[in-house]
Amino acid sequence: MSFSAVTKEELARLGDQKSCCDLAELAALVRMDGTLQISANQQYTLNVITESAPVARKIYRLAKDVLKRRVDIVVRRKLRLRKNNSYLVRIHPRGIEDLQNLGLVDAKGQIYPGIDPGLIKRRCNQKAYLRGAFLAGGSISNPEGTYHLEIVSNDEQHAKALCRLVNRFKLGAKVSMRKHWYVIYLKESEQIVAFLGFIGAHHALLEFENVRVLKDVRNQVNRLVNCETANLDKIVDAAVRQLENIQFIADTIGLQSLPPPLREIAELRLEYSEASLKELGEMLKPKVGKSGVNHRMRKIDELAERIRNQKKVT
Repeated sequence: MSFSAVTKEELARLGDQKSCCDLAELAALVRMDGTLQISANQQYTLNVITESAPVARKIYRLAKDVLKRRVDIVVRRKLRLRKNNSYLVRIHPRGIEDLQNLGLVDAKGQIYPGIDPGLIKRRCNQKAYLRGAFLAGGSISNPEGTYHLEIVSNDEQHAKALCRLVNRFKLGAKVSMRKHWYVIYLKESEQIVAFLGFIGAHHALLEFENVRVLKDVRNQVNRLVNCETANLDKIVDAAVRQLENIQFIADTIGLQSLPPPLREIAELRLEYSEASLKELGEMLKPKVGKSGVNHRMRKIDELAERIRNQKKVT
């Protein structure tokens, strides 16, 4: 299963919460994935469709516990290959009062814009509502890849209200439009970890953190290796250039024409071609620091360049 599916299965198994939290979670599930059907004799039916069997079972349990009404589940088998079955949960509210309790309509029977404040009075209610929203329209990328968590809604006002609700937890969620859908998303790993924590996906959180730590260590090792490789490349390039210049000076004016400090370091470089500047400095008597050796090498490079320029002129 995908990381999203594993996370949702964990969340769908959660139970033993307050009745107000059950109501908030059910309200989010119905608002995100449900449609209202009204018959000719003014009988209401809430149809909630999901492709997740654990989520369907949770909707069924919550509806039975919260509304105390008849609930049916219909399994729709997909005939096409590699297509998951879908589950239709039919909830039969007895009147508009049930719809108002779920925050679907206001006192006048109009569709409620956003999220009914009565559903999210407490911190635990807010977490439960976001858990239901994620179960209905959420997804999370495998942490082995890029970090991305999103909740998709087809209602602009509800999406913005969801975003504001997420940001009550100071997570910096944003809303963007994708085709005809509104997407509330988090892209920072710390934000995603916090979100998983307060909606109750603790096993998924630990797995996410384990993968994130391994990725961070791997990236740190790669950075160190790349840095070390780059430094070695610079050392090798510098040593090759120094050897070429010293040999050029030896073939033209001779090393004996150099001042004693330059001749001494030039002879050491010829003898110890793979040594670092620090190692060369420790061979000198008296010893010279790395910056001192580098200064002498720079003088040799400048002298070799002047000789080359003079030869070009003549």
